[in-house]
Amino acid sequence: MQLTPQLIRATAYRLLSAFGGILTLTSVLIFCALHPASAAADSGKPTIVLVHGAFAESSSWEGVVTRLLSKGFPVVAVANPLRGVRSDANYVAKVVDSISGPVVLVGHSYGGNVITNAATGKGNVKALVYVAGFAPDTGETAVELSGKYPGSTLGPTLAAPVVLADGNKDLYIQQAKFREQFAADVSVKQAQVMAATQRPITEAALNEPSGEPAWKTIPSWFIWGSRDKNIPPAIQPYLAKRAGAKRTVEIEGASHVVMTSHPEEVAKLIIEAADATSH
Repeated sequence: MQLTPQLIRATAYRLLSAFGGILTLTSVLIFCALHPASAAADSGKPTIVLVHGAFAESSSWEGVVTRLLSKGFPVVAVANPLRGVRSDANYVAKVVDSISGPVVLVGHSYGGNVITNAATGKGNVKALVYVAGFAPDTGETAVELSGKYPGSTLGPTLAAPVVLADGNKDLYIQQAKFREQFAADVSVKQAQVMAATQRPITEAALNEPSGEPAWKTIPSWFIWGSRDKNIPPAIQPYLAKRAGAKRTVEIEGASHVVMTSHPEEVAKLIIEAADATSH
């Protein structure tokens, strides 16, 4: 296999993403980057860029990644910095710029804020998929949207914030409350690992206003769980309708991490979005 500059850059981003996750995902991303059948130039398929949200990390996509790879899609699971909407979106936009060919951007939770901003003005982003995610309009924040409808119980489950040198605060979910709040439909063992490896988000990021939304010009798809305790499920139809979503899917009984507990359904919707916009 010829190591083109594009493939080398893609490999680097895959490895960077994997360092935020566990060894099994590292192996998956190395396979994706190095196996000839997975190269974007050879597949003729859009690259799927997965952006995790707060209190998660790249390995939360593992079941989705393996299914997409099996269908021949190139995949990049980005290590979302979770520092601020604008800075995180700029980082993801640089990842998109490094990819030759069409891209489908997928965002979970706060990752929805990020893809909404990262895709603006990006001609190679052909579809947006929101996975239990926010799809803010200009000026809206994650905190504002999560309080628009009743149902979020996140606040009382947060641990004491970690105060940073610049005065900002890193937020975590208490490990003892993590499964019930965040991942009630995954096994106890898996939830314990997810709680221990959760990535913190800054308080400022959750309160930072969004910019011009990409969903106004790029087609979107939405999927969420009916028992999401972080983002009220009731807001999802509102966000989807406002964005003119091509399709919406609610998974009965699923928690906030629907991509982890129901990877088959999430991968299926991503593939639908990719196929619908690849002609």
